[in-house]
Amino acid sequence: QVQLVESGGGLVQAGGSLRLSCAASGSIAGFPAMGWYRQAPGKQRELVARIISGGRIKYADFVKGRFTISSDNAKNTVYLQMNSLEPEDTAVYYCNALVSGPTVDYAYWGQGTQVTVSS
Repeated sequence: QVQLVESGGGLVQAGGSLRLSCAASGSIAGFPAMGWYRQAPGKQRELVARIISGGRIKYADFVKGRFTISSDNAKNTVYLQMNSLEPEDTAVYYCNALVSGPTVDYAYWGQGTQVTVSS
C-alpha cells in the first residue's frame, strides 16, 4: 500500500506560479512511473506530466513548456513546478504512482490539491 500526499495548491493570479509536491509513504526509486493528473469541474481527469522509469518524461500538449516535473528520490517526493498559469489550469491536481506488483502494476492516487487561477 502506498500513500501519496499532495501539497502546494492554492489561489494565484493569471501569469503566476505554484509548486506542487507529492510525498510518497515509501521509496519511489523503483516505481515504474509517477506523475500528475488534473480534473476540472465537469471534465474528465487528464494527464499533466509523468516521469517514467529510466527518466523519461511526458508532458501533455497544453503544458506548452510552462510546467516542469521533477523528483527527489531521497525525499520520496515528486514536484510539479507550474509557471505562467492560466485560468484554464484551474482544477484539482492529483498525484499518481504506478507500483509494480507480483503480476500487475497498481495505480495509487493522492487526495488531490485545488489549484485556482484567477483572471
